Amino acid sequence: MLRRARRSLRQVLLVMARRPELLCGALGLGVLLLLALRLTCGRAKDVVAAAQPPVRFFSADAPIVDLYLGQLDQVERLRSMAEVSLIFFYAPWCAHSMAARQEVHQVATKLAKQVQFVAVNCWWSQGKCRRQNRLYQYPVIHLFYRRFGPIEYRGPFVAPYVESFVLRVITPLTYLPSRIHLEEFLSCHEPRVVGFFQFNSSPQPPGYITYLSSALQALRRDFHGVVRFGIVTSKHVAEAIAVQEDETVYLHRRFNSSVVFPRKKRNFTSEAICSWVFEHQETVLRWLHPPGTKSRLLERELTKGPALLLFLPHNPLGSEPSPVLQQVADIAVRYHSCDHSRWDKSSTSLPPCCQSVVLPDSSTNVCEVCLSLSWPSLPTASHHCLFPSVTQGADVLHTYLRNCCLHQLPSSITMKTATSVSCTNFLNSYSPFSQFSACCRKIERQLNESQAKEEPDVQRAHLTPPSSFIPPTSNPQLNRDGITGLRCQTNRTLRFYVLDVALNWPLAVRLGASSNRSAFQHPEASSQGDGSFAAIVNLKDEVHYVLQRSPAATLTESLEAFIRNFSSPYSFLQRHLVGEEDRKGSEEDARHPDKHQHSPPRVLITELTTSSFLSSVMDLHKDVLLFYYTQWCGFCSVLNHVIVQLARLLQGNSTITVARVNVARNDLPWEFMVDHVPSILLFPKYRKHLSVKYPDHLPITLPNLLQFLLQHSGSDQNTDQPSAEAPESGASAILHKEFLTLQREVQSLHHARERLSQQLAQLWRDNRQLKFGVRSSEERLEAQHREKSRQLREAVRRLQELADTSETLLNENTLLRVLLRALKDRTEAKEHGEVDRKHTEKRTETEEQKRSHLAS
Repeated sequence: MLRRARRSLRQVLLVMARRPELLCGALGLGVLLLLALRLTCGRAKDVVAAAQPPVRFFSADAPIVDLYLGQLDQVERLRSMAEVSLIFFYAPWCAHSMAARQEVHQVATKLAKQVQFVAVNCWWSQGKCRRQNRLYQYPVIHLFYRRFGPIEYRGPFVAPYVESFVLRVITPLTYLPSRIHLEEFLSCHEPRVVGFFQFNSSPQPPGYITYLSSALQALRRDFHGVVRFGIVTSKHVAEAIAVQEDETVYLHRRFNSSVVFPRKKRNFTSEAICSWVFEHQETVLRWLHPPGTKSRLLERELTKGPALLLFLPHNPLGSEPSPVLQQVADIAVRYHSCDHSRWDKSSTSLPPCCQSVVLPDSSTNVCEVCLSLSWPSLPTASHHCLFPSVTQGADVLHTYLRNCCLHQLPSSITMKTATSVSCTNFLNSYSPFSQFSACCRKIERQLNESQAKEEPDVQRAHLTPPSSFIPPTSNPQLNRDGITGLRCQTNRTLRFYVLDVALNWPLAVRLGASSNRSAFQHPEASSQGDGSFAAIVNLKDEVHYVLQRSPAATLTESLEAFIRNFSSPYSFLQRHLVGEEDRKGSEEDARHPDKHQHSPPRVLITELTTSSFLSSVMDLHKDVLLFYYTQWCGFCSVLNHVIVQLARLLQGNSTITVARVNVARNDLPWEFMVDHVPSILLFPKYRKHLSVKYPDHLPITLPNLLQFLLQHSGSDQNTDQPSAEAPESGASAILHKEFLTLQREVQSLHHARERLSQQLAQLWRDNRQLKFGVRSSEERLEAQHREKSRQLREAVRRLQELADTSETLLNENTLLRVLLRALKDRTEAKEHGEVDRKHTEKRTETEEQKRSHLAS
């Protein structure tokens, strides 16, 4: 094979050596091929422009290290230099990243001395961040506490929320140096975890780092930071919660008994502690922050059952919760407080020790003081009521009651409970340190015989026996004005959710809030005074109710009544229907020609909304033809011209109304909803309960609609009119009125028939003219097609002749070049031969001369 290749190469070289023109042609062809490839590749490169190098995303004066080239290797070096680091991954083209840039800059300006802020461009293709990370959304915030992390922030990219989360990461543990701090820490409604570690033996006792990591794990799991972790280093303070053993994790629970982390059953790790806390926590309020309009977070929560959505003004950086949030938390805690349900007669548990006390300043105010048996200082074997002796005097007892029990009650609550007709055990706080609970009520001055016999005993303030204690749940009248323990007394259990009204304002408006956003941004400008909005959403029944507050009622009173009405078996709440504002006229803007300034213009089609639906449809004196549509229904738009033509035909009839309603923007009662759009319903006059739906199989055309309207209208059933509408002149007047009504109906039908005949004639003429126009257009197009085809064939023939002529000329040119080359070669050969002959003759002549000379 190699020999053959070499032999072939030698032959080609020999041919090229013999024929130089072939070598020149091959070289020229190769040059042309290289030029073509060069042009093609250059054109392809020009299609996709090279990416521009990235620039700084943050300004130069921002206290943020901007790694706009995606230098991920420098992130580790910067994290090692700071206690807490915030890493902001962004894409320069992302609108969310641009919106969050100013918020992060604002947070960095405040916390630059405590936190290392780093921004990384994770979109640059040549950067290390893009090659090593796969981010499916931008921006992303990761926080690192020393070597622990990353803790991803999943909240709204608003400066106060981001700053609040960073502060929680900076201080994951709350130091509790005294019992007062411990009491304040445990008195909040959120779940609280307390860890007891003694720092006497070493700077960091065993298990402290694990407990610190568990607090950071909780922030990673719940960025809201609802579960707060505290730490106690004093044994005296730990004894307040009955914790004596070192390295103990205590979970405070309000409704059930508090629990301690079982170190013997579970490994003492941060993941185990975090999982154990979230498994056993009690949450009465939950914050919701839907990340966007298409978030499924709200749907997942609403599918769990009925939910009370509370939209409140919220400041994440507030040192103390707002008064509105405290009121809502108080209601939620009392709603879930079902501890008193165990003190019924069928229960085997011991009831609390209670005593009725008459206040000295008023003979009609009676307070019931109860001693909590869950107080840790009391022995479990004996239950003694440690009340002052009655013989010490009423003043001493009154002072004891004021100092021990009622000093923590707000004045408003004390006045409210003092004038209440019924009362239950009212807890003075939600702390485990509450040894006493008190409730005051006002008794009537006029008593019956049985109450008169018991009055001296009440005034003597004797000790109430345990068997005579009546729990609040055993008497339905006791809980008439409150919601304490209502969660355990009804099957319609509510879940409490809190949302920031500033971030979720569109959702509040969709549920029925005022569209005036300034009322929520400035609570003092709101009619409610606090800028709040509440609604109960029952996704299973597809209904929701809106809290309607009176100006004289407080938020607590309104919410309690709202919750009681919802929980009642016979609720008085009405389903809230969200709809557009009433409009005057239709989108066609077809109005009566003879309009005056003093009278509103007459419209062809009445646009109905939620507020005007029932009054228009249920009008007994009119036949209402209702058209259901939505803005996203394409077939509804196609039928608009049919509805408009029908309305024009019936424009002179005052007893027939053509209306339409947008069911996507207006909620309607269930009995008036349809299963699909477009749909047409007829509500005949005097027979609204016999509404008729337009048949689905019948095409929606003008003749079919007229036939449907005439067949099912209420004009022939005028005898079903209510007796109040009937005249009192006898049967002849009724028949005369019926005759006049029928005569008017016949006249209106004649007018409609004439209009329809004229329109049909005009349509026939237009159709005939259109057919003639189409035929002439077809003939003209066909003639143009034939002419263009002839011209195209002639052009093809000429091109073919040119191609043949070019090929002939090319062949003749090649032959001529060959002949010229041969002639040139022959001429050159003749010239060389002639020169050689002359040289030979001259040489011969010279030799002869030499010979002759030699001979002579």
